[in-house]
Amino acid sequence: MTLIVTPLDAPTGARITGVDLGTVLDAAAYGAIHKAWLDHQVLVFPGQTMTEADQIRFATHWGEMPLRSRYAGRREEGRRSHESIMLISNIREDGEPIGSLPDGDMMFHSDGQYDEHPYRYTMLYALEVPSSGGNTLFANLYKAYDALPADLKERLAHVEAQHGYYAGRHVTPEILKTLAITRVDDAFAHPVFIAHEETGRTVLYISRLLTTSLKGLPEGEGNEILDRLLDHVEKPDFVYEHVWNPGDFVIWDNRCLNHARTDFSAGERRLLRRTTVQGVRPEAAHAVRAA
Repeated sequence: MTLIVTPLDAPTGARITGVDLGTVLDAAAYGAIHKAWLDHQVLVFPGQTMTEADQIRFATHWGEMPLRSRYAGRREEGRRSHESIMLISNIREDGEPIGSLPDGDMMFHSDGQYDEHPYRYTMLYALEVPSSGGNTLFANLYKAYDALPADLKERLAHVEAQHGYYAGRHVTPEILKTLAITRVDDAFAHPVFIAHEETGRTVLYISRLLTTSLKGLPEGEGNEILDRLLDHVEKPDFVYEHVWNPGDFVIWDNRCLNHARTDFSAGERRLLRRTTVQGVRPEAAHAVRAA
């Protein structure tokens, strides 16, 4: 097995070939994937054939998989073999989606950002995809931080952002209805600038879907700066758009990327299988540098 890493012509990402994720990998293969992950943030494995057991085996190599019993509800009952699996689908049976987040586009976000311990990694395997749309956008939060003006880096060096479960400043009841989301009270504040726990690089850690405010700033100023940051991280200069094919397995480093979804026809089926790996509480970049 010869693993080949081909960087994408994009602000983030690499294509990985020469590896069959439906088999048991050795330490060398996992080591090469880990290095590529740190170097390129999002990895695309095209043309994979993976069972749920294959995906769970791959995911658990990287850490603990959090259970989804709280959020999955009854939609996914009997349709998955493991409680950590999340089905993302607009397919309906008896008028009800068989999975989560069924329809429409989704704003940029980082999975679990509203929790004290956000997810470290997210992984999606494509089973069925529409003929167009439903693409996933990845925003490089390293590059977003690097491109900020010096005065804004200084102004926000010790500021925290408040996050909530699908509760961002621009999230409306109509958006929640489209995504079939019922808000819960989960909320947590993290530094605006966090340090990636492995690379040490600084990340601009905010998102349109989940960030509600900047703490410690006057409301008007905080909202103006937050909106400026949200527009900044979504600039095309920082974004890779992945167009899905069945059999694509895409994995990303949730600590330094935001992701979003483009709209697609409600008349076409979409089914992807998601797994996540639990992370740790992010540390402020200034604190890590001082240490």
